[in-house]
Amino acid sequence: MSSSATPHVAVIGLGSMGYGMATSLKRAGLVVTGCDVSADAVARFVADGGKGAKTPAEAAKDADIVVSVVVNAAQTEAILFGKDGAAETLARDAVFISSATMDPDIARRLAKQLEATGRHYLDAPISGGAQRAAQGELTILASGSAAAFAKARPALDAMAAKLYELGDAAGQGAAFKMINQLLAGVHIAAASEAIAFAAKQGLDIRKVYEVITASAGNSWMFENRMPHVLDGDYAPRSAVEIFVKDLGIIQDMARNARFPVPVSAAALQMFLMTSAAGMGRDDDASVARMYAQVTGTKLPGAK
Repeated sequence: MSSSATPHVAVIGLGSMGYGMATSLKRAGLVVTGCDVSADAVARFVADGGKGAKTPAEAAKDADIVVSVVVNAAQTEAILFGKDGAAETLARDAVFISSATMDPDIARRLAKQLEATGRHYLDAPISGGAQRAAQGELTILASGSAAAFAKARPALDAMAAKLYELGDAAGQGAAFKMINQLLAGVHIAAASEAIAFAAKQGLDIRKVYEVITASAGNSWMFENRMPHVLDGDYAPRSAVEIFVKDLGIIQDMARNARFPVPVSAAALQMFLMTSAAGMGRDDDASVARMYAQVTGTKLPGAK
């Protein structure tokens, strides 16, 4: 536990989201240590005025707050309880903020395991993208004990424009995030289908974009993602594989609940097909490219 009044924060995972979150925390005056499997990412953070650590255990040693910004539940569990994991060194009464999107049941299990050791766990998935992470303007969907919220507050204030406090136990934040991901995945798949179908009809897809964004058929994802298709630019802001994972979690949750989710199941198949076609690491708007490939439709940037 840091002895100074200024909270010490460890950010584990310095990818596009984590790096922005770490810089937002630093800008807010907190003492921030960055940790990542990429030594280059850590070196970059140190060059920007932060501290660096080689392992989660080293990063968590002096931390009041650990912010985990990794891809999935398996990585979160490894960061906490794996070799050189944060739980080995994290001070009692410190809080672990989990930002990964995961099955609510796994969030509950990880929280129970950590809380049994006298530390706090905040289930806090994030939404907003890399730019908003860097601006400290994320939406955070959090649930956990009052003590976890109190301990995490300085970090939450620095990272979020909108903080939703969704319950007093882990799992609620994760469940809210999965509802968001169901809609986000369906909307990207639908937008991709529509823009590729428009191209097949011989329509000017820039004009289609202009008309749809001013019409009832618009969605946030259509407006945000379809410019990538118009520009033929599939550098990943959010990769296809993210929705293979998240819509897969939706299917698991729905099967366990005996709840039909046929629309998100169809969207999952489109992301799976796009991944199978070799575009899994590309931008999630690549679903439009997959439609174009299957139907012989020409989109901007196609060879």
